[in-house]
Amino acid sequence: MTRFIMKTKWVGWTGLLLAAGILVAFRLSAVDSGESGRTEYATIRWAGRDNTHIIRPGGRVEFVGGELHKMNRPERTDERAFCMNLVMNGLAKEGYEFVGMTPDEIVMKRLAR
Repeated sequence: MTRFIMKTKWVGWTGLLLAAGILVAFRLSAVDSGESGRTEYATIRWAGRDNTHIIRPGGRVEFVGGELHKMNRPERTDERAFCMNLVMNGLAKEGYEFVGMTPDEIVMKRLAR
């Protein structure tokens, strides 16, 4: 009876270690697909309607206040939220997607072209 219990424990531990090894192998193969070097980021910086700007990949800065003044903001709409949404949607049309934000910035990314 004791041999049966010992054999069962050995088989159980072997199976557990084998499963853990397979899991680690799958996770390691999915860690880096090499796309990280092909991602570029843009930051939208809120600095009031006149000075809101996009910091593009490569450091080029594009002020978008002129475009924002062309849009009529609906009454009772928060100016900052409205303007940041417009700029964010413009970048989404260029292939960017949302990454994160702070109170004054929105960071977006896309695959480099």
